[in-house]
Amino acid sequence: MDRVLKSLVHIGAVISFGFVLLIIGYVGFKGIGHIDLDLFSLHYTTENLSLLPSLITTFIIGLISLLVAIPIGVFSAIYMVEYANNQSFLIKVIRLATETLAGIPSIVYGLFGLLFFVTYLNWGFSLLAGSVTLAIMVLPLIIRTTEEALLSVDNSLREASYALGVSKVRTIFKIVLPTALPGIFSGIVLAFGRIMGESAALIYTAGTVPNLPKGIFSSGRTLTIHMYSLITEGINRDKAYATAVVLLVFVLVINFLSNKISQKLIKERVNDKN
Repeated sequence: MDRVLKSLVHIGAVISFGFVLLIIGYVGFKGIGHIDLDLFSLHYTTENLSLLPSLITTFIIGLISLLVAIPIGVFSAIYMVEYANNQSFLIKVIRLATETLAGIPSIVYGLFGLLFFVTYLNWGFSLLAGSVTLAIMVLPLIIRTTEEALLSVDNSLREASYALGVSKVRTIFKIVLPTALPGIFSGIVLAFGRIMGESAALIYTAGTVPNLPKGIFSSGRTLTIHMYSLITEGINRDKAYATAVVLLVFVLVINFLSNKISQKLIKERVNDKN
């Protein structure tokens, strides 16, 4: 039975890895040959179909979304783990809310953003409306991963700090958070990955203007929306595949750098303990 289960695990891993290679290989085969310098022009035209404005817009929206979501998510998790009673009614309601929000389709977030941020607050189709909508979308992910990271910190560290007369707030920010930082950082990377791949919510909030935005209240399109627009037009599929290749490379680079940073943080914590 042990050998059978081990074989099934290996088969599942090979199949999963195979699908990943198949997707990357297919997109690369269809798109690498159509990448040229015109795709990286600073100004979009119907001739060059530049993706650079969309790439910059993607980075701006991701940055604003994380700036909104990270403080709220991290401090919410700190309250749930360090201050609140784990069995209290309030905590149960918060956990139910976060789990419910995590399961809502992105199109629903887009409709909410359209009605509230775009229409009611009169932000219009803008980077700010899209960013705040995405911040709400990734908030449950950041809360849950931060909560799990804080729970994984050994209670003996907290007790030792309290025994030395250190206050609770100082213990949290000097002992608990640095120890849980690799796990928190992993959750932030996952949230950024979801932001990178989102399109449905942004169509209804950020708009589809292909030019470089002039400010946070300007409309713009991300790489996924740019790719979707090229595909739906039906005459620029080659450029859409080229955009997909750039998006894949961008995501792979972000994941590679985040893994390196996470490993460095873990190594520093181990050295500090030693």
